[in-house]
Amino acid sequence: MSRGKFITFEGGEGVGKTTQIRHLSKRLNAEGIETIHSREPGGSCGAEAVRHVLLSGMAQEIGMSPAGEAILFAAARADHVDTTIRPALKDKIWVLCDRFMDSTRVYQGEADNVEPKLIDSLEKLAIDGMVPDLTFILDLRADIGLERANKRRAEGESADRFERETVAVHTKRRQAFLKLAQRDPKRCKIIDASQTEEEIAYDIWSIVKDELLSDKQNKSKSKSKTKG
Repeated sequence: MSRGKFITFEGGEGVGKTTQIRHLSKRLNAEGIETIHSREPGGSCGAEAVRHVLLSGMAQEIGMSPAGEAILFAAARADHVDTTIRPALKDKIWVLCDRFMDSTRVYQGEADNVEPKLIDSLEKLAIDGMVPDLTFILDLRADIGLERANKRRAEGESADRFERETVAVHTKRRQAFLKLAQRDPKRCKIIDASQTEEEIAYDIWSIVKDELLSDKQNKSKSKSKTKG
């Protein structure tokens, strides 16, 4: 491989992205592939500072508009790409990320009605060509996802700014993720997140093998035959 692969996990609240990243990482490590886990907002020192502002509700409390929030997400993403993602991929490490550019398209773009031209411009600047090789959209009914998110939350821990929104808002975001996947089916793969944890992990691993590992395996076999 000339570089590592970049895989992102998207979807609403409580769909199990973090759990599935752990499953996939374990599978890849067993294949001799080094991985790192990352997240958005966050994934670098600068981006983690912005994460607190966004998820705590501070930006909303001071009256920041959805467009302003989108700009903050883009700033965090640019630092994340430059500091964490690009260097890891250059070192042939696979990056598995909990949310990336598609969450901004959905949360600030489709659901909060931020001007598409602004979203496109911010995305172009922030990712600087760093489009994921593969994106898994874990799909689940919004009410079930919120119930799961509530259960997994540690005792005394409060819901973040996005988790506190209504089921109707989360349902709108779910539909936006599905539309996004329909527009980019080669990169975005919809996974039924109502299945068991093991079934979801199996579906994801099957796609990764077919989409990202088959070329590597075929090249290795060809080299072996040539040497023989």
